[in-house]
Amino acid sequence: MARMKVLGLTGGMGMGKSTVAALLRKAGLPVFDADAEVRRLQSTPGPVLDSIQAMVPGVVRDGALDRHALRRAVMAHPELLSRLEALIHPYVRRARARFLAFWRARGAPWVVLDIPLLFETGMQRVCDHVLVVSAPRWVQARRVAARRGMTQAEARALMARQTPDALRVRGADTVLRTGRSMEETRRQVRRFIRMLRA
Repeated sequence: MARMKVLGLTGGMGMGKSTVAALLRKAGLPVFDADAEVRRLQSTPGPVLDSIQAMVPGVVRDGALDRHALRRAVMAHPELLSRLEALIHPYVRRARARFLAFWRARGAPWVVLDIPLLFETGMQRVCDHVLVVSAPRWVQARRVAARRGMTQAEARALMARQTPDALRVRGADTVLRTGRSMEETRRQVRRFIRMLRA
């Protein structure tokens, strides 16, 4: 049986990574969505929510995380972000290991790890190919502002806290540009999938 290969998918907020992940999933590639796993952990009563409440009192109300309150707290105290990541990442790693074991046992030729912090966590080292989704900065700012209901200045301040796009692009095996039309993005994804399967 051929060895299962791992595609690392990453990109900054507003770059279109989730759209590309959905297209890859629709084409039949199993996708592990790290952000979705974080949201699941943050919405499930248990040790993660309890620890977040202890770390940032008042952001968990009636057993549910107030994401807006948590975002405000992180923007006011940026050091909170690394503490929250240190809390959540071990749980995400275990879920990712279960995903890889599940699809390896089923003989999947390729699986996708959709991880925003792929390079920051060193996960590119376990990938056979790294796909970075990129768009012009003005497109990114417009998308982030629209999605989060903020001004473009606020969006740019948020973006400035992320790894620069140029560094991600430098570490990519393939760069997929999403600044144009949706149909152009679909074309690039179809071309990329044909390359993977060749």
